[in-house]
Amino acid sequence: MTSKELLYVEDALGHEQYFQTQFKEISNQIQDGELKNFSQQCADKHKEIFGKFYNLL
Repeated sequence: MTSKELLYVEDALGHEQYFQTQFKEISNQIQDGELKNFSQQCADKHKEIFGKFYNLL
C-alpha cells in the first residue's frame, strides 16, 4: 500500500469513527423508540465499516 493510499484509509477511518460517535450520541438523546433503533443501527453499520477499513491495514 502506498503512503497516499494509507492516508486515504486513515481518513476513511476517521470519518467512520466520527459517524459512529455521532449516531451513538443521537441514539442516547432520542426518546422515540423507532428513531432510537434506527440511529443505533446506523452506529452499528459505521462500526462495521470501520472494522473493514481497519482490516485493510
